[in-house]
Amino acid sequence: MAAKLKKGDTVVVLTGRDKGKTGEIVQMFPNDNKALVRGVNVVRRHTRQSAQSEGGIISKELPVQLSNLAMADPKDGKPTRVGFQIKEDGTKVRVAKRSGDLIDG
Repeated sequence: MAAKLKKGDTVVVLTGRDKGKTGEIVQMFPNDNKALVRGVNVVRRHTRQSAQSEGGIISKELPVQLSNLAMADPKDGKPTRVGFQIKEDGTKVRVAKRSGDLIDG
C-alpha cells in the first residue's frame, strides 16, 4: 500500500498540545506509525554534561502519531484527507480530498 504521508510533506496537527500547528515531516517511523515534524511536539530535556556533549537544557522534537496528523491542503493549508488517483500514463498520484488538487506530480 502506498503511504499517504511522506517525508517532506506539510502536515497539520489535529489534536493535543500543538493542535493547529503546521510543519514539515522530517522523518518517518513506519514501524511505530509515527512521524517527526519540524517545530511540533518540542520538549525540553535536562542533560548532564558528558565527554561528547555539553550539559544544559536542550529542546528537541519527539515523534507524533500519524493518526494525529493530516495533510495540509495545497490550496488553502487546511487539513485534508488523502486519496489516490491513477493518471492516464499509469502512474499513481496522491490527491487532496478537500480541493481535488494533486499533491505530488
